[in-house]
Amino acid sequence: MRGKKTNKRQRKPSQVSLRSGQVEFVKVGTDAWRWRDVYRWLLGLRWPQFAAFVASLYVGLNVLFAALYSLQPNSIAGSTGGHWFFDYFFFSVQTLATVGYGHMYPQTLYGHIISTVEIMTGIFLLATMTGLIFVRFSRPIARVLFSNCMVIAPLNGKPTLMVRIGNENQHSMVEAEFRMMFSRDEPLSEGGDFRYFYVLKLHFDRLTVFPAALTLRHTVDDKSPLFGATIESLQASRALFIVSVVGIDPVLAASVQTQKDYSWRDVRFGERFVEIYTEHGGGRLTVDYGRLHETEAAE
Repeated sequence: MRGKKTNKRQRKPSQVSLRSGQVEFVKVGTDAWRWRDVYRWLLGLRWPQFAAFVASLYVGLNVLFAALYSLQPNSIAGSTGGHWFFDYFFFSVQTLATVGYGHMYPQTLYGHIISTVEIMTGIFLLATMTGLIFVRFSRPIARVLFSNCMVIAPLNGKPTLMVRIGNENQHSMVEAEFRMMFSRDEPLSEGGDFRYFYVLKLHFDRLTVFPAALTLRHTVDDKSPLFGATIESLQASRALFIVSVVGIDPVLAASVQTQKDYSWRDVRFGERFVEIYTEHGGGRLTVDYGRLHETEAAE
């Protein structure tokens, strides 16, 4: 007995590239794309990329409808006749924006049908782009500046891992929470390596008010997973650090979050951050953000 033939084509394994800090993850065999993801993709674009996308979409739609109008040359009245495609293109621009100067207008059933479809498309496009632009403008941004490196130096007689962060907003962040995670490869008794993750205990992990700049600190004692670590051991274990800041923007009353990762190459032993605060008296402090990344040799 012959088996039934199946016409189903084997789906090629989809591939998605996702970059998280300095690490790029390539996902294979997952659902690569859904229409719902277009919204997130548009929100994730930078402003120049978003503007270029909107301009390309706008010009492309007008070229499309100009080509549709040109299928019936007499569908639009008032055309100059010399440069008919440009006439249809600019008529499409007027129709898509629902401007209608009155010089050109549809005069056949075909022209009315295409212009009706274009007007409906223009209304939908205007509503969609207005919503996207509003969300992009209203979305709060943490604006937290992280130091380019991490340092390990003695603090109060104990080796301490430190990273400096600064609030770049013109107002304080409130209910700020800080977290530092450390991951590395460790050998298994069965053979091979396994990725382990540790939450490093900080001297403080939350502040009611975060106005300017501060240094997050983790003491490297015998209870720390970094105890006895060297730059060579961090390199061999492919060490990775992730620093996260979560807080509330008091102006928008919305939660904001940002993070930065550091590899073993970003860790400097025997160095500390330079002083960036200058006191002027009367409760006034100057914070030099230009020196936030600078370090010096520790005594």
